[in-house]
Amino acid sequence: MNAYQPQPAEQRFILQNVLQAPQQLAALPAYADFDGDLLVQVTDEAGKFVGEVIAPMNREGDEVGAQWKDGAVTMPPGFRDAYQAFWQAGWPSLACATEDGGQGLPAALEAMLYENLSAANHGWTMAPGLLHGAYECIKHHASPELKARYLEKVATGEWLATMCLTEPHAGSDLGLCRTKAVPLADGCYALSGTKIFISGGEHDLTDNIVHLVLARLPDSPPGPKGLSLFLVPKFYEDGTRSAVVCERIEEKMGLHGSPTCVMRFDEAAAWIVGEPGKGLNAMFVMMNAARLHVGLQGVGLLDAAWQKADAYSKERRQMRAPGGSAKAGEADLIEQHPAMRRILDAQRAWVDAGRVVAYRTALELDILKHHGDAARRDLASRWCSLVTPVLKSAWTDQAFHGASACLQVFGGHGFVREWGIEQIVRDARVAMIYEGTNEIQAIDLLLRKTLPDGGAALLTLLAELGAELGDDPQSVRVQAELERFAGFMRGQLLPRATSKDAPADLPHWLADDFLRAVAMLLMAWAWARIGAAPGADAARWQTAQTGFWRWVWPEFGMRLSMMEDSLARA
Repeated sequence: MNAYQPQPAEQRFILQNVLQAPQQLAALPAYADFDGDLLVQVTDEAGKFVGEVIAPMNREGDEVGAQWKDGAVTMPPGFRDAYQAFWQAGWPSLACATEDGGQGLPAALEAMLYENLSAANHGWTMAPGLLHGAYECIKHHASPELKARYLEKVATGEWLATMCLTEPHAGSDLGLCRTKAVPLADGCYALSGTKIFISGGEHDLTDNIVHLVLARLPDSPPGPKGLSLFLVPKFYEDGTRSAVVCERIEEKMGLHGSPTCVMRFDEAAAWIVGEPGKGLNAMFVMMNAARLHVGLQGVGLLDAAWQKADAYSKERRQMRAPGGSAKAGEADLIEQHPAMRRILDAQRAWVDAGRVVAYRTALELDILKHHGDAARRDLASRWCSLVTPVLKSAWTDQAFHGASACLQVFGGHGFVREWGIEQIVRDARVAMIYEGTNEIQAIDLLLRKTLPDGGAALLTLLAELGAELGDDPQSVRVQAELERFAGFMRGQLLPRATSKDAPADLPHWLADDFLRAVAMLLMAWAWARIGAAPGADAARWQTAQTGFWRWVWPEFGMRLSMMEDSLARA
């Protein structure tokens, strides 16, 4: 089946018609020259590059996979040439500052680019996926000397970067990290330890790799507060290779085109990034950027699955559909069967709403970075803090389960390799795990970002979402549901979950349902925004909107009921 094809016109509809991004961005001094023409030019060229260069390698990359031998990793055919063309064309540096070798364009354009890349070839995209986070980390926390050596190379993508957190015994509990960094007389550190699940820890795409590694100083306290961040490259300035060894790559369920490495540091000479004991502060710059990108992976992979299933449903004939249009003695197209229509329309509803939420988050990142009003920057910070865990969790969950539903459209053909849908199901599964598992995202949202302030930040956000909407029937309905959830929070959730006599584990039992309920509200808000946008009366948008209200939205009532039951039983 044909490779994924980006749809820049549909993406621009969200940015231009729904979110009015050009007007918002042009109001920021950094983007005073940004306009709709530039948006069209960049998105069209990005779509062309992704569709013609990156997408066609997807299947072979999966079948051949990354190959490890004697510590070296060879990437699948075409991957290196494609990456060299990618960085030399300036795509990795899209949203990096011009003084660092970047193009200084909005994060929203980078968001659309990486959504397309993930949809087209998830394995290949894992390589540049951490670049922007590494760039921000080095830019804001590294010494002037380290910046001079590494910042532009990472900003432009000439060198790729890794994020080395996880260890064999620790998993997501970073406080258990044992990797050591011993100070040396020359101001460097000798880094020793083993890190696992390191995406792109070794490869032949670039001439150098910059590793950002969490480790402990000899006198550091136990737990996460004792962690510091260090930078060690694959090659030093004089051309010598560091004592960093790729012991093996994992044999994985999916993402075969991306090497997931076990990395051993044998007293490798490294430099500290930021202050001692503040490693997580510096690393979270990378992790938060990575979580937005993982949410975009979910949107893109689900769109890729929908594209394949939708195309197949328009070609394949099976049985007679209720009210079908086939001639006597012929079968109807699969798309005419209600069961298949339900699957397709529900996934389309998730994709379109996900774009609204993700692109709005990217816009808020630009506002947070460049707006002159501190109060407006605070609003942007609140949006990113509350919405990013929802985006990461809900849309990666739907990428896997929705892709599995799309596989159902193919029947038995979906379970064999030639149609490509089974690869999307396999590749999508890991996004629910990395950059903080989806369960960790739910705990973060409820226990760390909602309960400590008595729900004030989230309640204010819900009120603001409602205030953005108009007085059309769909908007009025969404406003009522936002108020309904706010009433539940004030009247039931917050009093009980914060009560001294409540079981200590009660919020943990509620967290997943809470995040999913917030995701449903964000989707309802997104569809109200889409419905009110110019051009939304087209059949394409009306069909997906109907799919949302019929097949997706009922989950909100279920999640609310489950939380009410848990609170009543506690």
